[in-house]
Amino acid sequence: MERIDTVTFKTELGTNIFRQKYASNQYETWSDKAHSIVNSVCGTSDNKMNRIMELDDLDEAYNIINNQEFFPGGRYLWYAGRDARFYNNCYLLRAEEDTREEWADLWKRAGSCLMTGGGIGIDVSKFRPSGRPLTRTGGVSSGPLPWLEAVNAIGREVMQGGSRRSALYGSMNWQHEDIWDFMTMKNWHDIPIQGAFKEDGSPFTVADAKMNDFNYKAPLDQMNISINYDDAWLQNMDHPVFETNVRQAMMTGEPGFSFNFGEKQNETLRNACTEITSEDDSDVCNLGSINMANIDTIERFREVVNVASKFLVCGLHRAQLPYEKVYETRRKNSRLGLGLMGMHEWLLKRGYKYEMVDELKQWLKVYKDESERSANKHCARLFLAPPKGYRAIAPTGTISILAGTTSGVEPIYAVAYRRRYLSGSKRWLNQYNVETIAVELQERYGLSNEQMDTIESSITLAKEPEKRIKFQYELQKYVDHAISSTVNLPAWGSEENNEELVDSFSGIIKKYAHGLRGLTFYPDGSRGGQPLTPCSWEEAMSKRGVVYEDNTEEQCLSGVCGI
Repeated sequence: MERIDTVTFKTELGTNIFRQKYASNQYETWSDKAHSIVNSVCGTSDNKMNRIMELDDLDEAYNIINNQEFFPGGRYLWYAGRDARFYNNCYLLRAEEDTREEWADLWKRAGSCLMTGGGIGIDVSKFRPSGRPLTRTGGVSSGPLPWLEAVNAIGREVMQGGSRRSALYGSMNWQHEDIWDFMTMKNWHDIPIQGAFKEDGSPFTVADAKMNDFNYKAPLDQMNISINYDDAWLQNMDHPVFETNVRQAMMTGEPGFSFNFGEKQNETLRNACTEITSEDDSDVCNLGSINMANIDTIERFREVVNVASKFLVCGLHRAQLPYEKVYETRRKNSRLGLGLMGMHEWLLKRGYKYEMVDELKQWLKVYKDESERSANKHCARLFLAPPKGYRAIAPTGTISILAGTTSGVEPIYAVAYRRRYLSGSKRWLNQYNVETIAVELQERYGLSNEQMDTIESSITLAKEPEKRIKFQYELQKYVDHAISSTVNLPAWGSEENNEELVDSFSGIIKKYAHGLRGLTFYPDGSRGGQPLTPCSWEEAMSKRGVVYEDNTEEQCLSGVCGI
């Protein structure tokens, strides 16, 4: 294999993320990282076994990573070449019974997973509601919400590598007696801070404090939450719980919606970003994403799907796990999560809008068929159980930045934006960024700065939520797990998102719910610490690559102060 000794990222931001987050040392190149990943996961680095991938496939696995046609999940990138091999991004947990022992053991399982750098998702539907008697010890139950708050506190303090915040997700069945409190627990705007007032005399709330300081402690502030809907809801879709959930999603973005119907009714477990589904406690993610934007032909796409699927099967064999039950569940399920990213760039390069087109359907059929064929073949070769799931589309926030492409199946967030991220030294940094595909379009068609600001994006599509939901609905037909995709909305109280639109928005969700596995929304400005903030094309281009530190006028990491 020819060795390339320079890092070739499309953007300066991608280079910075690699250097600050994934490079093992200052001299490591992307080519070095590709070699390290393939050897650690599929080669001979494990002293207990020989290579678990054929030589031709080993070469091709290196090529598709080095060429940035395939990106293993972030935990693969982090742990490649290290003594520990916690390659799995997330873990799926369930409260299996309502006992004191299970309360304690589930905390232990959650903490063990978080300490590997993996996120966790937890379904607490089996915990008894608050106020119920405790027959063995006396007193009454506090219910599952304080339990989730305790996990939230763990997640706030456990930061893998000193820089990776824990990713948390909690869910509850729509018929649970504590669902109303669960649904409004993150209404920080309704929680006043005692003795604090705004200039107009109105109460200063937790939401206001969060906007000023992302690290201000608030209920479930480290955790995304969703409500689980099952077959019983399909018979009662106008239930007040659902209608209130819709209003909450339009106003604060949470809770989200987890849909589990028919033979998948028990698959209420999700990872932190919700793309992996399972019904088994202590199940595990195994993620990697194909960069469609870097692949020109359907024939090459088929080859990449083939080798990427085998790579993830190797991960089943090599990855270390936090405790024995995860090993048992993995042996039973062999769950894979081969995803896609760069889909919107793929569409834009071919002159398509953000919608399902016939050419994309042809590629998706290859994705579906080839991922199953190659994974089954490689599992049989290694005497592993056939996978219970093959495809899951993750949000790919960081790895899509490395690739310089659009994240997951999301449309371009905005043609230009500022990204806020936590550095290895625990400092919050900001950097101006422009979408690479947008630069290419401007150069190709000679578009003006004003025209660049009109390119279809998450921000412009926020006014057309049904278009986003319909695209996810069509895509779900090719994905056997779930799709992590956040539908952006205008700010609550605006002309396009307000109380008068709740009923029509509810109707849109009900129209597509039967063919979805979940939905997540984000109204603009609804949470403090928003990682991406859109700006004009002209502003971003004039300050492109500038890095500056929050709340610090004296230091600018790029040597040029950004604002």
